[in-house]
Amino acid sequence: MIPDRYSDPISMKLLTVNIHKGFTLFNRRFMLQELRKALLQAAPDLVFLQEVTGAHEGHARKLADWPTQSHYEYLADTVWPEYAYGRNAVYPEGHHGNALLSRYPITASINHDISIAGPEPRGLLYCVVQPPTLRFPVHAICVHLGLNQRHRHIQLHSLCSLIDARVPAEEPLIVAGDFNDWRQRADSVLTQCGMQEVHTLHAGKPLRTYPSLCPLLRLDRIYVRGVDEAQPGPRAPRIWSRLSDHVPLLATIRF
Repeated sequence: MIPDRYSDPISMKLLTVNIHKGFTLFNRRFMLQELRKALLQAAPDLVFLQEVTGAHEGHARKLADWPTQSHYEYLADTVWPEYAYGRNAVYPEGHHGNALLSRYPITASINHDISIAGPEPRGLLYCVVQPPTLRFPVHAICVHLGLNQRHRHIQLHSLCSLIDARVPAEEPLIVAGDFNDWRQRADSVLTQCGMQEVHTLHAGKPLRTYPSLCPLLRLDRIYVRGVDEAQPGPRAPRIWSRLSDHVPLLATIRF
């Protein structure tokens, strides 16, 4: 730890989940209300969301329980007063992307397009978060990478370039989201820019998160750099298996 870096010690609870635009596996049911209740019960300080809907005119016309506001605003409720959204996929009826919900002020946010030519728009939502008792900011990047291995390799290097350009070496960094990395190749790239995956640190491998009904693939991750301690959170309750096709990851970070 750098001397005099913090006014007071601080711990921060994190959650990341791909919410599949508010629908269950195979789009059988729209579950955004139940998903908000589950988020409120988990009560993280920072929420990293992937596939969150900004707008969809067709669903808004057809679904009685479709919220009048964007899904990230609806999920933020009164618990997370700060939020940022990065639009990745745009189509005639609306758009979706990544979002960060925060209990602490978000002082800056930029969405970085890392799409490769083809049908998979992807992005990195970079935010600067400023907890009141922390003298330095916390840098947070919400990630959703492509399904193609070659594309992911390029996107991981884009992530490292973003970190090199935006994040000072002495300031804490959290990178979380859906890496679609079932072959577990991401670590070989991200360790080169000083990142460590929280569950791998404690269990030797990332947690299985997909599909939520019977998780087999280790797609979702929480990477950190420049923190004093990172502990995996408890496994998500079984109720999450019917809220999305991904199991959320939780962790506690201490500075």
